[in-house]
Amino acid sequence: MSEHPTRRSASTALALGLSALAYPLAAGAKATGVAQNPGRAWTRFAAPEFAGFSSARLAKVEQSFYDKPTTSVMIVKAGKVVYTYGEPAQVSYLASARKSVLSMLYGNYVAKGVIKLDATLADIGINEGGAGLTAQERSATVRDILTASSGVYWPPDTPGSGPDSPARGAFKPGTHFYYNNWDFNVAGAIFEKLTGKTVFKALEQDLAIPLGFEDFDIHRQRMLGLAGDPSRYKAYHLFLSGRDMARLGVCMAHGGRWNERQVVPAAWVRDSTALHVKGADTGRNGEVGYGYLWWKPSESRKGPEWVDSFQASGQFGQYILGLPAIDTVIVHRRAVTDQYALARNLGKTEVRPAGDEIDFLPIADAILAARI
Repeated sequence: MSEHPTRRSASTALALGLSALAYPLAAGAKATGVAQNPGRAWTRFAAPEFAGFSSARLAKVEQSFYDKPTTSVMIVKAGKVVYTYGEPAQVSYLASARKSVLSMLYGNYVAKGVIKLDATLADIGINEGGAGLTAQERSATVRDILTASSGVYWPPDTPGSGPDSPARGAFKPGTHFYYNNWDFNVAGAIFEKLTGKTVFKALEQDLAIPLGFEDFDIHRQRMLGLAGDPSRYKAYHLFLSGRDMARLGVCMAHGGRWNERQVVPAAWVRDSTALHVKGADTGRNGEVGYGYLWWKPSESRKGPEWVDSFQASGQFGQYILGLPAIDTVIVHRRAVTDQYALARNLGKTEVRPAGDEIDFLPIADAILAARI
């Protein structure tokens, strides 16, 4: 990496959405290699070259966004902004990326013994209405729930589960991965039942305040469920900005530590982002494995930069990618309106936004290829 970026690369950087008003220049241009966290406001590198990225190559990556429904992208290296596209301050629906945020919230309460991973649904008092869950289903553990392997195939109270749900009783708990929103909604219910806090209050107290979220509004978060209540367990839907999602990614990439505070226990960061379900078993063409509510792209990405990587993934294009090996976080957003998010999760529409899903990992590959 050159000591000083050229004037051309510096001017290219200014064209890459790096507004000095939104992200003041960092004191000292060169990356130090020392893990840092943003302060009350983000700082940015004077040019991507100081963070080890090529302005020209990032400009080409940016051009690839123009025919996509991407609404914002943020790249962070060593706690400082390298690049932004769109408006990372825009607050919008996280979709299933919410699940990885819940995993972060679990950490302190697992460490304190408030939540026990081997506790069963029967132990905790989780059941459904009518005839309820079977004895086999109620033998599923919290660990099974967090790995989407509960063996409970009760219809969830929210759209977005995997296709072709197995029949109830088809698999014993802990033996088969199936991406079922029943598991994820129950993970929220377990958290609230055992901690005595709502997911939203815990998010505010345990993450938003200590990490210095800039755009968080607890009143914008919503518990949502389909009409007719197929399940008693609703979804805890989150609405966050891209730059606050980046703070979550940086915290995880730094082992859960934020300045002098261990916000998420380091052991939980390691365990929750470890590979618990192989890519061959997740039904996603072997591309990603699964941890505790985190996806594992290292199943298909084998370069050294992907070691210990983790990914939050939400429908339509909501992503946090953490790359601890190179102290880099990438956030990708495809904002949808609150009205659409509410209508979809209340069962009032099955329409999908124009442009549909965004294949994120090739975007991440292109960003990483822009390093110098």
